[in-house]
Amino acid sequence: MLQGAGGALAIAALPAERLAAAAALPSFQDSSKPSTAPVTDFTGELARYMAGARDRALPPSVALEAKHHILDTLGAMISGSRLKPGEMAIAYARAQGGAPEASLVGTSVKTSAVNAALANGMCAHADETDDVELVTKTHPGCSSVAAGLAMAEREGRSGTDLLRAVVLGYDVCCRFLMALSPDLVRGTHHSAEGFGATFSAVGAAASLARLDETGMRYALSYAAQQVSGLWSWTSDNDHIEKAFDFSGMGARNGVTAATMIQAGFTGVRNVFDCEHNVFQALTTQPQPAELVAGLGSRYWIAETSIKTYSVGYPIQSAVDAFLTLRRENSLTVDNVQRVVVRLPADGAGIVDNSSMPDVNLQYIVAVALIDGGVKERVQLVADRKLMDPAAPRSGLVEVTLKDGRTVRHFTKFPPGTKENPVSTEALNAKVRDLIAPVLGPVRAAKLIERVNNFEDVRDVRDLRPLFT
Repeated sequence: MLQGAGGALAIAALPAERLAAAAALPSFQDSSKPSTAPVTDFTGELARYMAGARDRALPPSVALEAKHHILDTLGAMISGSRLKPGEMAIAYARAQGGAPEASLVGTSVKTSAVNAALANGMCAHADETDDVELVTKTHPGCSSVAAGLAMAEREGRSGTDLLRAVVLGYDVCCRFLMALSPDLVRGTHHSAEGFGATFSAVGAAASLARLDETGMRYALSYAAQQVSGLWSWTSDNDHIEKAFDFSGMGARNGVTAATMIQAGFTGVRNVFDCEHNVFQALTTQPQPAELVAGLGSRYWIAETSIKTYSVGYPIQSAVDAFLTLRRENSLTVDNVQRVVVRLPADGAGIVDNSSMPDVNLQYIVAVALIDGGVKERVQLVADRKLMDPAAPRSGLVEVTLKDGRTVRHFTKFPPGTKENPVSTEALNAKVRDLIAPVLGPVRAAKLIERVNNFEDVRDVRDLRPLFT
């Protein structure tokens, strides 16, 4: 009794902040008593789905989307192999050497799957033509396809295997960001694109590695340990680090995780649920149920937008609206007095006189009017009234002509969104324009035809002569 009384007196003497801190500590209760805390295993539920995805037939509409997005990303990849970020990545990977497991697109070089994923991922984001998911603000294709292609070559997988793996990559990427809350990620100066790329890649790579549930658990943990990305990429003038941040880094991380688990590495089984889990580390408002919500019925690849203009995504609607006005009103450098572009406020901040020309709205609209010298006539307005979750990347363009007239056009959904999709024929034309200058029109046509019939490809390595 005296000891108990002494303890009570000691507690009463503690400052209020010490009592609050003590209350926040874990409670070590008698293990013989049943716990009332909820037991979750989101890691296991996702891992089991991932392990079964390679054998699960895709709905026809989803399989078509997968072929579209793989073809679209291959086009970006091959085109990007001749731009500065891609050239530097290829030179770097060539210098590393490594076992000849996978190809560097647009070259005759073969290297390790990890190096190929890094270089091809950077190529895929070099020219801003790769796809983007608008809710999470991630670019799943450039990392998922780069990682998936490298692993499919390494393992000799089929076109169907790669289709299913890439679809899984999009799902794991976007679900992870939804569980973190993407706006909160950016609110801490992190890059949602960097976070998503690693999980996009690990989903695709682990599927092609044919890991079982335990292996998938470990791969998710190794992916979580490698997650990184800062929003400082906006200060990159040359688009080189951005290509690494958005794709190359994540593609490399995902293939690294999958191949390490293949080699027998073990790890944490429940990185989403354990003490010190990834949500505690990366977000203040975790939504872990988003990891598994609608698994097998909601496919994020079907919600991801294909670009029709090689510019940063917040500019897509603005370019579409401006080109519509130019076509309908015969706009020229000589008859335009002023251009006012209104974008949702969150996107405007990314593209307002950005260091990178293809992510700089004023520059792009000036180019669209033929002469870059008219850039000073273009004004960007960050409009909070356009902040519509149902149309997060709309654009309103108002052009004042020198004769006093004003013309306007509003693009709510740019071409390539799920609300305004591109046809297979239009996508083929886009990809042909990207590939033909690098590999020639004959191989471009053959590659497009084979990807459009990917289910007939028995071994992805058979396509090497068409993309190297």
